[in-house]
Amino acid sequence: MSDLDFYAHVATRGDVLGVGIGAQPAQWETKLGTDFLDTEDSGLLRRDYGLVELSFQEEDRAWPCFGVSVQVHRLRRDTESSVPAALRDAYGAFAPATRFEDLAAAIAGLGCSLEPETDEDGTSGDMHRYRVPESGVRIFVRADENTQGQTGEVWSLSVSPAWWRAAG
Repeated sequence: MSDLDFYAHVATRGDVLGVGIGAQPAQWETKLGTDFLDTEDSGLLRRDYGLVELSFQEEDRAWPCFGVSVQVHRLRRDTESSVPAALRDAYGAFAPATRFEDLAAAIAGLGCSLEPETDEDGTSGDMHRYRVPESGVRIFVRADENTQGQTGEVWSLSVSPAWWRAAG
């Protein structure tokens, strides 16, 4: 398996190593380990594993996850410490960048499709946004011509909490 397999899995399934929206912090810790940074403020918790960033909101003394983000752009600076060991064990080495056309092909290979979202949907000029309708996951891609060598690279993947609530 490869880093591209990981991104395609997240894009089409909306989970990381079988854990996703609704999971408690301890469930994430079991899968991704204890090397993270937590920031808690007013009933919200952000857990940062480097490549994977999670959002939780306190509900009746529980902390269900309401957002999963894969910050691919962070690997440009550091591919070692930004990738949790559990992901390196499962998928191998992670490259510092991933081309959107490669991810799109991997997503199609898993039987899913991509829909571009227009500027009316909030996409800025330096970023293109795509949605995988089968999972609700959004993919952000660099589009700024002034960022030499980065145009067409995947910036991040984001699991849509609204889609998961509707599907769940």
